[in-house]
Amino acid sequence: MTQKQDIFDEVSALLIKLFDVAREDITPEARLYEDLELDSIDAVDMIVHLQKKTGKKIKPEEFKAVRTVQDVVDAVDRLMREA
Repeated sequence: MTQKQDIFDEVSALLIKLFDVAREDITPEARLYEDLELDSIDAVDMIVHLQKKTGKKIKPEEFKAVRTVQDVVDAVDRLMREA
């Protein structure tokens, strides 16, 4: 299993636990706001939880361009590689 798969699984678990997103709706291409119906406050909550999980500070500018689940996975992956 790759690191990106692990991150995807973690992000999926967060979406299900925090926002009651249906597992079948979570795909790499799923758009956070349009498809999964998250709002900006939800996005901040997700970032806070990801920071706790990774122990890394996530820069807000990293998440400004995030639109899909895969974008979140890629941003977290980049963050982990920088360590």
